Amino acid sequence: MADEFLTLRAANELRMQEWPGAEKVTPAFQGNELAGEVGEACNVIKKLERSRLGIAGSKDTIEHLAEELADVVICVDLIASTYGIDLWSAVKSKFNGTSHKIGATVFL
Repeated sequence: MADEFLTLRAANELRMQEWPGAEKVTPAFQGNELAGEVGEACNVIKKLERSRLGIAGSKDTIEHLAEELADVVICVDLIASTYGIDLWSAVKSKFNGTSHKIGATVFL
């Protein structure tokens, strides 16, 4: 998995060099972008739950949720890149710290 994080980081950084207006992007912009993407994922989850519970209203798909969650991960990596954070190391450290705290036996 660490290799996939490195691949994403490299691709994100290269693509941002090609993205029109990327030089204007600030951390505040990135934070708002992340909030928007998380909101879109939550909206899909709401619609999936609506269907699961048999409540009338618009429906959605797991495939759409996968797309929105991918957007979240991409945005998180871009923010981590801005601040020079090794995202895989941060995820591993946080996961393992929580496992230790709760007495779990699963570690990365």
